[in-house]
Amino acid sequence: MDAIRVAAPRMMAMVVLASCALVPIGVALIGSVASRWFWPALLPAEWTGRAWNYVASGSGGIGSALVTSSALALVVAALAVALAVPAARALALHTFRGKRVVLFALLLPMLAPPLAAAMGLHSVFLQAGLADSFLGVVLVHLIPAVPYATLVLTGTFSGFDPDWEAQARTLGARPWSVWTRITLPAIAPGLALAGILAFVVSWSQYVLTLLIGGGSVLTLPLLLVAFQRGGDEAVAAALSIVFVVPVILLFALTAPLFEDV
Repeated sequence: MDAIRVAAPRMMAMVVLASCALVPIGVALIGSVASRWFWPALLPAEWTGRAWNYVASGSGGIGSALVTSSALALVVAALAVALAVPAARALALHTFRGKRVVLFALLLPMLAPPLAAAMGLHSVFLQAGLADSFLGVVLVHLIPAVPYATLVLTGTFSGFDPDWEAQARTLGARPWSVWTRITLPAIAPGLALAGILAFVVSWSQYVLTLLIGGGSVLTLPLLLVAFQRGGDEAVAAALSIVFVVPVILLFALTAPLFEDV
């Protein structure tokens, strides 16, 4: 009986969290196949597969936007993790003068509105020839992505003991073997989580992509907003489902890494 009383609040919390995630997805899924759906009807009066046929055909730049968004997010995730690893290791394992200032500077993009950073960089990117380019969008996406990756990996390295690496080197292990057999397995869950967060940050960017990409770099968020503002709610709902599926799959594929954490 006591076990039930303890477990009941946890189960209730899980149900609430699941509802917050699944109900909006369910509404979008129904909306994507609705031809006529007006308040206060619980279900559409008419159903249609028009939106999914349109999305599946790749018309309207949907196919290229999906490829561009995927490429951007993957590149940003890889670069963000690569930049965050040495920074996070230094912040977690070393004490130095100005450490708090460095930490604040790294986290500042998370605190400041992205629009402020984008507006400040736009003229710089124009002069450098990076505006309206894939590389320019990658660089501007790194501004919010790197802090998230650094914050996650700082926590990961806080629980890492450098003596493990020293012992391996003492036993004759080369630097690459120390990294692949000692360090990497120990921080793998943190790397996965940092990569996922950086991927999601880049995948969901709208303002930064619009300002720096200038419409030349077409991503899924730009296309989704365009359809929503254009009044085609069914296609916008279908694109919303397409938009969220890769993130869910990414979390599902990396979930085994967190089982022992």
